[in-house]
Amino acid sequence: MPSTLLRAASRLTTPFLPDDYLTLVNPLWSTRELRGRVEAVVPETADAATVVVRPARGWPAHQAGQYVRIGVDIDGVRHSRTYSLTSPMQRADGRFTFTVKAIPDGVVSNHLVRATKPGDVLVLEPPQGEFVLPDRRPAKVLFLTGGSGITPVMGMLRSHRLADVVHILGAPTRSAVVFGAEVRSMQSPSYRLHEFHDDVSGMFTFDQLDEICPDWREREVWVCGPGPLMDAAEVHWKDAGISERLRLERFRPRLLADAGEGGEVVFAKSGTTVAAAGSTAILDAGEAAGVLMPSGCRMGICYTCVLPLKAGRVRDLRTGEVHGEEGDLVQTCISAAAGPVELDL
Repeated sequence: MPSTLLRAASRLTTPFLPDDYLTLVNPLWSTRELRGRVEAVVPETADAATVVVRPARGWPAHQAGQYVRIGVDIDGVRHSRTYSLTSPMQRADGRFTFTVKAIPDGVVSNHLVRATKPGDVLVLEPPQGEFVLPDRRPAKVLFLTGGSGITPVMGMLRSHRLADVVHILGAPTRSAVVFGAEVRSMQSPSYRLHEFHDDVSGMFTFDQLDEICPDWREREVWVCGPGPLMDAAEVHWKDAGISERLRLERFRPRLLADAGEGGEVVFAKSGTTVAAAGSTAILDAGEAAGVLMPSGCRMGICYTCVLPLKAGRVRDLRTGEVHGEEGDLVQTCISAAAGPVELDL
C-alpha cells in the first residue's frame, strides 16, 4: 500500500492503525512485521520436531545452512530464538521449515516442539548466516555434526547435489538422530555416513578421523554441534595447519568456564534479586529467578537482550573483560555479574 494511502487510512482508523484491521482479516498481512503461519509440526525424534511455515509475501530466498530468527508469543510474552533452516532452497510451495530440539527448561524450544499447532503465527526476520557452501561447490566435503548440529547441514544436503561427502554424525542413541531415516537412506558412493551413538559405542574422537576419512586434510569441512566438539575441531585443524578449510556454526557462544567471582543481581523494576555465579549469564540467572527477560539469539549477536545498567560492573563471558558504567547497555546473554549489579528491568 503506497505511503500516502497508509497515512490517509491511519487518519480514518485512529486510534487503531490500518495494520490492526488487516491482521484481523489475515494475520500474515501485517505491514509492521514479517510473519509466517505454522502449517504443520512434524515429529522427528522424541524431543525434536520440524515446524513447517508459510511466510507472508516478502519473505526472501535463503541459502542452505542459514538460520531464521523467529518470535513466538508464550503466555502473552514475546520470545525470540534462532533456528537453522532445514528445507531445500526455494521450495515450489513457498514454504520453509526449521527444526527444533527441545532442551531441558527451554521455554521456547519446548513450546515449539510440544505446544505449537497449525494456524499459530510466528514473527520472522530474514534469513541470516555465513555457514553455507560456496557458489563453486567443493570437490570433497566433510560434514561433522553432533545432536541438533545436523540441522544446517540437512538444509545443505537437501539443496545441493555434492559429488563426494563424508558425514560423521553423533547422537546419544540411534533413535535420537534427527533425520536419522533420511540420512541413512542417502548412503551411496557420493554420500558416506558414519554414525556414533554416545550411549552405545562412545563419542567420536579425532584420533579416529584418519581411519574414517583418510583424506580429511584435502576436504572442505563444516562442523556444527556441542561446544566441546567445536573446540576440539578448531584445535585439530589448527594443529594440522589448515584452519582455512574449517567452518564452524555455534548455537551458543564459547564462554569462559571459570570467569571469576559473580555477585548479586538486582532487577530494579521487578523487585527481584538473585545471586549469580561468575560463569552464569545474567540472562540465565534472571530467567531462572522468574524475571521476564528480553532475549533473542542468546549468542551476543542480535542485541535483543540488552538492558540499561544502573550500578555495578559486568564481565564479558567470551573475553573475561570487566566493564560497565551507569547507563551502559548490557548484553545479558554474554555478560555475568562482576560484583553487585543493578539493572533497569
